[in-house]
Amino acid sequence: MSGNDPFARLPEAAAFAVTSTTLTDGAALPSAQMSAGVPGGEDISPHLSWSGAPEGTKSYAVTVYDPDAPTGSGFWHWAVADIPATVTELPAGAGDDTGSGLPEGAYQLPNDARVARFIGAAPPAGHGAHRYFVVVHALDVERIGVPAEATPAYLGFTMAGHILGRAVLTATAEIPA
Repeated sequence: MSGNDPFARLPEAAAFAVTSTTLTDGAALPSAQMSAGVPGGEDISPHLSWSGAPEGTKSYAVTVYDPDAPTGSGFWHWAVADIPATVTELPAGAGDDTGSGLPEGAYQLPNDARVARFIGAAPPAGHGAHRYFVVVHALDVERIGVPAEATPAYLGFTMAGHILGRAVLTATAEIPA
């Protein structure tokens, strides 16, 4: 694993809690959250529930990012914007092709595979363990104003000045050589 910290150059943000019935912080991703291109993988977005967001939170965004992908820029697996501040949970599978489990007004941006949905982990065989940062971002705006076809990196750039808090779960995945 690399020492790449995806938050190192971002503004400080208050921490709040995120939990999951499908993921355990620091543990390996379950097969359901692996890519359908991997034996047993299902491309199912994880259940997420959060609490304790900072006062003034007007919306949330959720991202799943692998900084260890051999790309020079990591790999974005999922990005959801404009989750209303009244919503504090997403069911497993919310990030399917239609965003069926997302609240009204929220939308998925195309990931690095250029599909607007959750795509599971598929680290290259023999590349070692990869970290998957599952992050709920508490924002000070109701709408972030990023086009639905924008990249997750552009979402992150636009959010940088609006993040009040950050709730993080980190899971890992490795495919043996």
